[in-house]
Amino acid sequence: MNYRDIITIEPGKRGGKPCIRGLRITVYDVLEYLASGMTPSEILQDFPYLTAEDIQACLAYAADRERHLMSVAA
Repeated sequence: MNYRDIITIEPGKRGGKPCIRGLRITVYDVLEYLASGMTPSEILQDFPYLTAEDIQACLAYAADRERHLMSVAA
């Protein structure tokens, strides 16, 4: 699975934040739900238009961004 096929960025949608398949739900939204303790199953129940692959794509996107961040030593 390539998250680039699922995560989209459109300047006029949600302020240009990365969204899932052009929908109005952002990667941040999904990550926030997971961080608050929701399970992927609970997210899929609350948002039936999402798929397990969408959630996986959010995690892959976040991991890729983290890998590419530069660390600055103080």
